[in-house]
Formats: sequence, C-alpha cells, structure tokens
Amino acid sequence: MKFSLAIGALLASSVAAFAPSTFAPKTSTALAGFSSSVFEPVEVQLADTTETIVKGGRDLFPLLPKAFEGIKNIGVIGWGSQAPAQAQNLRDSLVEAGSDIKISIGLREGSASFEEAKDCGFSEDEGTLGEMFSVIGESDLVILLISDAAQAKLYKEVFAAMKPGATLGLSHGFLLGYLDSINESFPAEMDVIAVCPKGMGPSVRRLYEQGKEVNGAGINASFGVHQDVSGKATDLALGWAVALGSPFMFETTLRSEYKSDIYGERGILLGAVHGIVESLFRRYVRQGMTPEQAF
Repeated sequence: MKFSLAIGALLASSVAAFAPSTFAPKTSTALAGFSSSVFEPVEVQLADTTETIVKGGRDLFPLLPKAFEGIKNIGVIGWGSQAPAQAQNLRDSLVEAGSDIKISIGLREGSASFEEAKDCGFSEDEGTLGEMFSVIGESDLVILLISDAAQAKLYKEVFAAMKPGATLGLSHGFLLGYLDSINESFPAEMDVIAVCPKGMGPSVRRLYEQGKEVNGAGINASFGVHQDVSGKATDLALGWAVALGSPFMFETTLRSEYKSDIYGERGILLGAVHGIVESLFRRYVRQGMTPEQAF
C-alpha cells in the first residue's frame, strides 16, 4: 500500500511539475481515421480493435516526391539522439527516390556538433549545414529536434523565423504540452505534424541501413497531424515516416503523445521501475535473504 501511494505521489508530482496549478488539461482530439492521396492505408485487427495503418518499405520510396510535393528544403534542427538518424535517413531515401530536396542541419552558432554533422556528410560549403535560425528561415519543412528545454525557451524565435507556408515537424509532443500549460498555441497559419519513431536515434539509423538488404526493416513510428492548413499535412507526415524507414505507421495526436510520454517514460521508466526494484529488494531482505541474493 505504501509503495502504491508512493508511485501515485510520484506521478502526481511529475504532472504538477509539468503544469502550473491554473492549467486545465485539454482533451486530445479524437481520431476519426485518416486517408491519404499518396499512400494506401490498411486495416489490421489487434485483439478486438481495428487499427488503420500504413505499411512502409523501400518499395514506397518512388512515392516520396509526391508526398513531399512543394517541399524544396528540409531543415533538421538539432543534433541529439534523433537528428543524426533522421537527417541521414531522409537524405538517403530522397536521393534514392530521385528527389532533389535538400536536407540541411541547423545548429547553435559554435556548437561542437558541427564537426559530427560534417562527419555524416553535411557541409557548410554545400549549404547543408548552418546556424539554426538561418536554416529554419530557408526551410519548407522544419523538423525541430532540439531538447525539450530548448523548445520551451526558443519556440517564439523558431515560429518567427519560419517562412510563410512552412510546416513545423516534431518527433515529440512536449512543445504542445508546454504551450497548453501557458495557454498558448502554435501559429494558426502553419501546418504542424509529428512523426515519432519508437526507438532511439541510433537504432533508427541502424535498422534503416539493415533495410537496404531486408525490405521493411526499420523502427515503427506514430504520426500525428495537429494543424492542416494546406490540406497536405497527412501525406507529408506519412512521407516523412516512410523516408525514415518505418515499416509500420499508426496515427496518434500530439496531445496523446506527450501525455503517454509523461506517464510511460517519465513516470514509469524513470520512476516506477526504480521504485519497484528497490521495493522488492527491501522486501526480500526483510524476508531473510542476504542483500546479494535479494539483488
């Protein structure tokens, strides 16, 4: 009982830390299914639930130019876990598809990650590596992969730097959660989409490369369309996920994504798992095991 109460207190405190007391959580937009003019959704039966998904694979790469129609420059902002993998996968997939879309990396001035990006084939001389706000201003799709803290600090500057008609892409719903908590929102005139690979960046790249020999190898991804001003946001999100090498793509919402992340990652993985292990260790010791046996 004490342990259950402790976990409840942990989850409650994590939510309280995320949002001020005046914040009333908004409900997630209900999913009504999706359609695409580029990719073919299929229905799969999971227990008693029917899910609509898109099956990926390198055989879909020829469809990427249509999915990315109107996009000439993609800016991948940041160089953390996801950015190196996503930037390289996008670049390689679009080249294979015969597209001339340019993938550029945007970093803080003076960032030590410039050298790492150069090692991956991005170059200031070729215009595929530069200062983040310069890259944002030139991009038709801005994939914002900087840290949560940096997103909360810089979101106004990011929005202001984006050119009219550009799409904001996210791989985590945190920024929406932060905007919810301060009663703000994304600029109404832009498309806002998300593609969220269900694995760490290195595995996104490693399994993509494996997929060159085994079609369909990759990391599954959820996708969400938060704002669709252009009417093309779903196709663009699916194209992004296919280009990352995702073998299966399923729909979510940004709000559902950040709430599940707070509970599953911050509450369970970073809190409950440790608490469960420690609680069981103490229980076994009380029952007579040595610390070594309990461990």
